[in-house]
Amino acid sequence: MPNAYKVLGQSNPAATTLTSLYTVPAATSAVASTLAVCNIGVSTTVRVAVRPAGAGIANQHYILYDAALSANDTLFFTIGLSLATTDVVSVYAGTANVSFNLYGTEIT
Repeated sequence: MPNAYKVLGQSNPAATTLTSLYTVPAATSAVASTLAVCNIGVSTTVRVAVRPAGAGIANQHYILYDAALSANDTLFFTIGLSLATTDVVSVYAGTANVSFNLYGTEIT
């Protein structure tokens, strides 16, 4: 199985909107190694969820919920998150000034 080391997803979601950051493609699995969350505005909160097989959002999907993110700050999470085909990583921020970047490996 070949591995593709890459940027899995990048997003600057609208304020208070749960947004898909990355969906694992068909016939592929993935390991998300690092998530960077960068705030270029005022203090806010952020959320990150993993939705197995693209399920609708539910409380058990959150791996980060309303975590504080100071103004002009960046958080890095080394997560080693294993993902299967059609799993979705979703993100949310309290303001529109937050970018999410997910890095890892796709395995086909």
